[in-house]
Amino acid sequence: MHSAWQNPFQTISGLSENLSEALSQGLAQGVPEGLSPSEIEDWNNQLKEISEQFQGLMQDLLSRIAPNEAADSIYSDMRESFEAGAQALMQNPTLMWETQTRLLQDQWLLWQQAMRGMAGEQVAPLITPEKNDRRFKDEAWTQDPQYMTIMQQYLLFSQMVDELIESLSGLDETHKRNLVFYARQLVNAMAPTNFMSTNPEVMRRTVETRGQNLVDGLARLREDLGNSAEGINVRMTDRSAFGVGENIAVTPGSVVYENELIQLIQYTPTTEKAFKTPLLMVPPWINKYYILDLREDNSMVKWLVDQGHTVFLISWRNPGPEQRDITWADYMQMGPISAMEAIEQACGEKSVNLLSYCVGGTLTASTVAYLTSTRRGRKVKSVTYMATLQDFRDPGDIGVFLNKRAVDGIEQSVQLKGYLDGRSMAYTFNLLRENDLFWSFYINNYLKGETPAAFDLLYWNTDGTNLTAGTHPWYLRHMYLENRLVEPGGIELDGVKIDLRKVSTPSYFVSTKEDHIAKWNSTYYGALLPKGPSTFVLGGSGHIAGIVNPPQKNKYGYWTNDTLPESHEAWLEGATAHEGSWWPHWQSWMSQNGYADSEKMVAVRQPGDGELKVIEPAPGRYVKMTIPEVLGEIPTSS
Repeated sequence: MHSAWQNPFQTISGLSENLSEALSQGLAQGVPEGLSPSEIEDWNNQLKEISEQFQGLMQDLLSRIAPNEAADSIYSDMRESFEAGAQALMQNPTLMWETQTRLLQDQWLLWQQAMRGMAGEQVAPLITPEKNDRRFKDEAWTQDPQYMTIMQQYLLFSQMVDELIESLSGLDETHKRNLVFYARQLVNAMAPTNFMSTNPEVMRRTVETRGQNLVDGLARLREDLGNSAEGINVRMTDRSAFGVGENIAVTPGSVVYENELIQLIQYTPTTEKAFKTPLLMVPPWINKYYILDLREDNSMVKWLVDQGHTVFLISWRNPGPEQRDITWADYMQMGPISAMEAIEQACGEKSVNLLSYCVGGTLTASTVAYLTSTRRGRKVKSVTYMATLQDFRDPGDIGVFLNKRAVDGIEQSVQLKGYLDGRSMAYTFNLLRENDLFWSFYINNYLKGETPAAFDLLYWNTDGTNLTAGTHPWYLRHMYLENRLVEPGGIELDGVKIDLRKVSTPSYFVSTKEDHIAKWNSTYYGALLPKGPSTFVLGGSGHIAGIVNPPQKNKYGYWTNDTLPESHEAWLEGATAHEGSWWPHWQSWMSQNGYADSEKMVAVRQPGDGELKVIEPAPGRYVKMTIPEVLGEIPTSS
């Protein structure tokens, strides 16, 4: 168990050993027909060389990786979770006996079925994949008796593990959650689709290309590992197909202000008149802002501009060691508060409406509470939180990686370097959806040797940002571990103890039903905190698609409820379903809250018209800074 989880490479190393065995044994059965003896020998030698190179590459990588506190804490937590599960199972011998008996019965039935299938008889499967399981879409899994048996054996085992853990009693909530997660990772890593000799698509591809797919896969693996930190950041898209400011993040605008941490973009108006109060967008800094401005047809930024909003947006810097001491309070002061001061210079308006997303929303909540407590002259007319955690009671699967020991390990690690490498964060998030965001690309890239397709969303997903040593561990400890933001005075920023319950600003919360990063059954309770009017809306789909959901697509739908009962279950029970995007609903809400006392439209403001002059065209320099450039791994792009 230790060898599989002490660091991410070791799981892949185990797969390389399996691949080596498959190449030397299983592929001998797949030699293309019609080859001469010398060609067969060349074929086998090539496969053997690929196998040796693959395994040697992984072993070399393992020898280069030094242990760290964060990895050790993950292993310790996993070991404790499995030990707790084993102890609970030992205390229930009946469950253990029933599980073993059922496993033997399933294997017997599966053997009988395999024999009948190989005899040419049509047999019904004992178990089939879930409808959303795309791993077994190849027809060989249902037409070839051998592959059909392999698939069913795996699915029966996977089902047994799930049901066994669900049946365990006496486990505390944390151990059970962790056990479910780690067991799922291990079971999914053992899927037959992840190994060449048991993946019919890979076997066919290898025979067709005479092993060239493996040669190409090795080359791509070396490149991907060279662009990774502590995990394997598998290539998800053709990065050469995209350019920030070229075919994504192209809504016209200008950078009108910058400091060490942010560039402030003011977007060029497209309407004849604009709402009087400017709109400031506060995106997360764990990713780049252009998820809100990917393409013209799905750009939230462009849609907002087209509705008549004077849109300003914070583009966060991709930090390196020089920004190590920047704190949460610095993010507040140098981010939203500095942006508000700059907006006053640009537009002459002290008031703003805030639109925030994910951790940018958590910072925005802190900022609004801080401004409320300090009674500063700047006024926030309305605040919108998109997929934002304020109450961290249930962080979801990410909580597996976040306990005191893990956060202590992360803190020690980042203090040495001054930052957390964003590529490590991306790897962690990909493990939350391992089959879709890791193993599928592992198979296509390294076993099939295919080039990933061009997909803008996945380009954004791989264009990560670092996190400062002064901010990230503090955030994990105060928010995820201790849930202090919901406590009156639980968070102190620049000597001010903030209290979300004192906020009277009209607040709009929108979350999504399938969000695995900011689960809606936690985000909902943020809407119960402010004393001012609060609206909660639940969108369909997940963390990104449910938020970036333009009206013209007419997808996913959303739910509303005019009341805010004490539980999220009660809210959903009384909610009304609507078709399409939540964006128009928000716009209607804004007309009653963000612009209630400024119904009169004003002349549009062009970037550079006010006291702030244009620094450079949007999207600006900061968003183009990649992690390798920031860390000096490659020269900075122009």
